[in-house]
Amino acid sequence: MEKYRINGGSRLHGEVEISGAKNAAVAIIPAALLVDGVCRIENLPQISDTVTLLYILESLGATVRMINPSTVEIDCSHATWNGADYDRMRGIRASYYFVGSMLGRFGIARTTMPGGCNFGVRPIDQHVKGMNAMGADVQVTDFIDAEVPGRRLRGASIYLDKVSVGATMNIIIAAVLAEGRTVIENAAREPHIVDLANFLNSMGADVRGAGTDTVKINGVDRLHGGTYAIIPDQIEAGTYMAATAACGGEVLIRNVIPKHLDCITAKLREMGVTVEEYPESVLVRRDGRLRRANIKTQPYPGFPTDMQPQIGACLALAQGTSVITEGVWDNRYKYVNELRKMGAQIQVDGRVAVVEGVETLNGASVAACDLRAGAAMVIAGLAAQGITTVEDIHFIERGYQEFVGKLQLLGGDIHIIDVPEEPRRWAANAG
Repeated sequence: MEKYRINGGSRLHGEVEISGAKNAAVAIIPAALLVDGVCRIENLPQISDTVTLLYILESLGATVRMINPSTVEIDCSHATWNGADYDRMRGIRASYYFVGSMLGRFGIARTTMPGGCNFGVRPIDQHVKGMNAMGADVQVTDFIDAEVPGRRLRGASIYLDKVSVGATMNIIIAAVLAEGRTVIENAAREPHIVDLANFLNSMGADVRGAGTDTVKINGVDRLHGGTYAIIPDQIEAGTYMAATAACGGEVLIRNVIPKHLDCITAKLREMGVTVEEYPESVLVRRDGRLRRANIKTQPYPGFPTDMQPQIGACLALAQGTSVITEGVWDNRYKYVNELRKMGAQIQVDGRVAVVEGVETLNGASVAACDLRAGAAMVIAGLAAQGITTVEDIHFIERGYQEFVGKLQLLGGDIHIIDVPEEPRRWAANAG
C-alpha cells in the first residue's frame, strides 16, 4: 500500500508543465472506436484513467501502440462490440462513452454502469434519452445494453433536461456516424467538449456549435485516420494555481490556455493572489495572507465543480468567513472531515459550506475521498505545519500526471512511501 508523505510549510517556486486534459482524453479514447484507420493522439495524459481506457479498447480488438509516453496510435479496424474488459469498465466513470461509440460503430453496445469517484449519484438518464431519440433500445441494470434495429442510429432533436457534460459528449460521439442531423439543445459548453468535437472533425466528422448550448452534428458515413493533440488540462492547471495560493511563493504554469482559466483566475485574484497571463502560461504569486471569498460551482463558464475542493483548502487558510455553494454534485464535501483533522473550521449544511479561515493547518493522517478531494488534501498538507500522510492515493493518480514529481520540482516536500499492510490479528486453526 502506498501513501503520500508531506512535510508542509514550504513556499512553492519554479515552473510546472501542464499535461493533456483528462476530461477530454477519457472521451476521445472511446471515440477512437469510430475511426476507420489509424488515429494518432498526442499530448495524452499519463494517468491511470487513460491507461484503463486503452486496455478496454484492446479488449474490444483494437490495436494500441504507444509511440512515446504522451502519444498513442490506435487502430480499431478489427474491433468488435463484445469482449470488453468489464472489470476495468466498472472502475471508471468514462466507460459510459463506449455506449455512444459502440452504438455509432456497431449499432449495439454493452458496458457496465459507470464507476470512478464516489461523490454523488451518477444518473445516466440524459444519456439514455439521447440514445433512445436516435433509435436505440437501451436497458439499464448492472450493465447498459443498447441495440439499434437496422444497426445505424438516426439523427434526432434532443433537449437535455439538465446541462450534462457526459451526456453532451456521449450523444456527440454516437451521432457522428448516424443517418441525418442530430441537434443537442441545452448542451454543456466545457472546453473538453470542444476538444472532443475538434478531434472528431479532424477525422472527418461534421460537428458544429460545440462550446455553445446548441450542438449540431451532421452524420457522415465514415471517419478516417489522422493525428490530433489534446488540449492542456484546465483543472490540473487550476490545482497548481490553488497550491501556490495556499502555500505562497511564485510559480509559472506553462502549456495552458489562459481563457479556460478565467473563472479560476478571477476568484484567486479576489482572494489576493496575483495572476499574470501570457499567451500559453500564467504566473501565480502569493505573498500576504489569503482573503475570504464566496464560491458557487456552475457549469462552464462558471466556476468548475472539479476545482471546489482545492479552493476549499485555500479558503480554510483565508482571513474571514467564506461560503461555498456546490451547484453541480450532491455530495462533494466528504473532504471536509479530512480537512477538519488538520484544524480547518468548516460547517456543511446540504450544498453549502461555511468556512472560518484559520491561520495555520496542522499535519495529520488523512485520506483522498475522490480525485479532486485528494488533490485538496495534498494542497492542505503542503501548506500545513508538520507531517501529513495521504492515503488512497489511487484516486489522485486517476487524474494527475506525475503529481509528486511536479510538486517536488516546485519545492514541495512530498514523497511516495510504501506502507506494509497490517498483519492479521488472528489465524485460522487447523482441525
